[in-house]
Amino acid sequence: MTIISLKKQRIVIIGGSSGIGLATAKQAIEQGAYVIIAGRSKTKLDNARQFLGNNFVETYQLDNQNEQQLQIFFEKVGEFDHLFTPGASYVRGPITASEEIAKSSFIGKFWPQYFAAKYAVPFISKSGSIVLMSGAFSQRPPIDGASYAACNGAIESLGKALAVELAPIRVNVVSPGTIWRDGEEGVRRTPAFEEYKTISLLQRVGYNEEVAHTVIYLMTNSFTTGSTLFPDGGYILR
Repeated sequence: MTIISLKKQRIVIIGGSSGIGLATAKQAIEQGAYVIIAGRSKTKLDNARQFLGNNFVETYQLDNQNEQQLQIFFEKVGEFDHLFTPGASYVRGPITASEEIAKSSFIGKFWPQYFAAKYAVPFISKSGSIVLMSGAFSQRPPIDGASYAACNGAIESLGKALAVELAPIRVNVVSPGTIWRDGEEGVRRTPAFEEYKTISLLQRVGYNEEVAHTVIYLMTNSFTTGSTLFPDGGYILR
């Protein structure tokens, strides 16, 4: 039995300059991987490079909602081993929300991952993997997020379909619950954090490092494909 190691592996993370993506990059580097991270903000990319260390990381400025940019990006990157796609931008709203809000989850979260996988496939090692990211609201939707819940469900179905289509390349999905945020964003989300504590089994929010640990597992376990894992503190069970 061989368990894949990340040592000397090339890892691509789209949305790797902050949050879960950055935490995953850090853990991958600690295991001896070389990481390529892409994101919209040059400032965040520069900060991430400094944080991770110039010897272990490469950065690209990329709009993941632009299909042509994604295609060019993977052609530049060339051969690699694992892809993780946490980068997303969307607005959540109820069924009565505007068309713009209703479509934003698919435009900013589903299609970027779909096209990232499409253009990554020719360059991924046959023993490599893709890890998509959805969210636990796919299983226990919020009261004001019909299209967002549907989008997450679609990503989880996409993961299963791609696992079948792309085998032996492995495809899995990580579906986190509410994750702690520092700074101004954290202050804005304090009510959501407090609510989450009351509706998850572990009575707390999660942390980037905990989700990253799940992603690393999905990259390194060579017998796991077509799965969705929920690092959510038991949110979907209550």
